[in-house]
Amino acid sequence: MRWIRLITVATLALTLTACATSPTGRQQLTLMSDAQLNEMGQEAFSQYQQDLPQAGQAYQRYAQCIAEALIEVLPERERDQDWQILVFESEQANAFALPGGYMGINTGLLRVAQNQDQVAAVVGHEIGHVLARHANERVSTQTSTQLALSVLGSAAGMQGPGGEQLMGALGLGAQYGILLPFSRRHETEADIIGVRLMADAGFDPRASLELWENMSAEGGARPPAWMSTHPSHGQRTQVLESEIPGALARYEEARGAGRQPNCPRP
Repeated sequence: MRWIRLITVATLALTLTACATSPTGRQQLTLMSDAQLNEMGQEAFSQYQQDLPQAGQAYQRYAQCIAEALIEVLPERERDQDWQILVFESEQANAFALPGGYMGINTGLLRVAQNQDQVAAVVGHEIGHVLARHANERVSTQTSTQLALSVLGSAAGMQGPGGEQLMGALGLGAQYGILLPFSRRHETEADIIGVRLMADAGFDPRASLELWENMSAEGGARPPAWMSTHPSHGQRTQVLESEIPGALARYEEARGAGRQPNCPRP
């Protein structure tokens, strides 16, 4: 049982030295520095710009208008980050956010998101990933999981075909038991942060449900929720519906304070 103690000590050491709290109050493991991740985000964003052409200026102004309204209501520290958003020519209905405040939306997603409120749901969700430092947590979780499996393999003397087969099974267990659930948890948390953020900015939070209905209609066959990096449509809808009453109160308050975005759709 010595290897169990080794894994426990290693995991405890990582937890004690790299604890953080997400915007929703969830405990996180964050091993990477913000500077490291921001540099990686910048490199990935540059590569994306090389791989896909940018959409026309009307699309860029539309996305920028929506993003600026959302960024305006962020806490000061996050608001002062160098946020950048670009629209790319691609039929794939996709959007992404990278550490450092780099965001991208494909024209295929703007086809699915039918108005500024639905686009705000997408951009708010992506900003939520950045605010919650999900990239850091994801990398940190993968690193600590690989460390634990490596310690287990060495300490237990798992050599030869039999050992490799068992390590493969343990790796699969880690994938479905740890890594994918973390990703689903991140998506749910980004949904919660995003719907609150869009409401604070004066976008109708009910549009988040409309957006995911549109996304669901676009999608084909999906793997079971436990094998997916995203929550199922029903799980996502349930979370958003539970957030709507509070978000509507925030929305009415924002509108009363004069936050009424008007971003013309191209």
